[in-house]
Amino acid sequence: MKVYFIGAGPGAVDLITLRGAKILGKCKMVLYAGSLIPEDMLQHCQSDAELLDTSKLDLEQQQACYQHAKLSDIDVARLHSGDPAIYGATAEQMHRLDIMGIDYEIIPGVSSFSAAAAAINAELTKPAISQSIILTRVSGRASAVPELESIDKFAQHKATMCIFLSGPHLKKIVGDLLLHYPATTPVALIYRATWPEQKHYKGTLKTILQDTIADNWNLTTMLLVGSVLDEKLQAESSLYDKNFTHIFRVPKKILRPHHE
Repeated sequence: MKVYFIGAGPGAVDLITLRGAKILGKCKMVLYAGSLIPEDMLQHCQSDAELLDTSKLDLEQQQACYQHAKLSDIDVARLHSGDPAIYGATAEQMHRLDIMGIDYEIIPGVSSFSAAAAAINAELTKPAISQSIILTRVSGRASAVPELESIDKFAQHKATMCIFLSGPHLKKIVGDLLLHYPATTPVALIYRATWPEQKHYKGTLKTILQDTIADNWNLTTMLLVGSVLDEKLQAESSLYDKNFTHIFRVPKKILRPHHE
């Protein structure tokens, strides 16, 4: 018996990995967060699999499911939105599984921050503009953010920032960002990246609160911030420069005519 923590991706059914879909299709029990994962994702499951919506279960109830699967000697797919390594509440489950003596494996998935960047055709790193990405969120009722990791402290770096679940806290976030970023810094709001109802807003720290209605972005919204989002700022790396050499590419020899 084994538990598989599977990253379901940001929402689109075909953005789960091939490995994740294959394992999902062989497990007799599937635990999934119904509030975050579209029901269509369950098409990858066996028709007779036991499907349990964890949005209705606390951690002890989920643990009981794992115990039942152990006694029945059946594999379990624990389906998480995005990638299980980020804000997935997987560590606490793995700790319980360790105590129970149950083996487990993590299958990575596409994170919502990369899906959000793809939704607006953006690259989050550009040479000499920003080579670092800060993934963070603000404190919520379920999980507090350490003071040293507050938005205003991270903003001092002026790197690219991807702020998860930002909708309900947008006014405070923008205020904290403006302590360090120029008001002209580009921003993008992406709601439910890759879902059918996906929408986005592009503007600046100065315009975002004027141009958007907070209630329209309350749930499952990613805020991207940074100079890399400015399409006018372009910088090419040396990697594909014709004069840049490495072990996989050497300058082509120029053949010169031989004169006797």
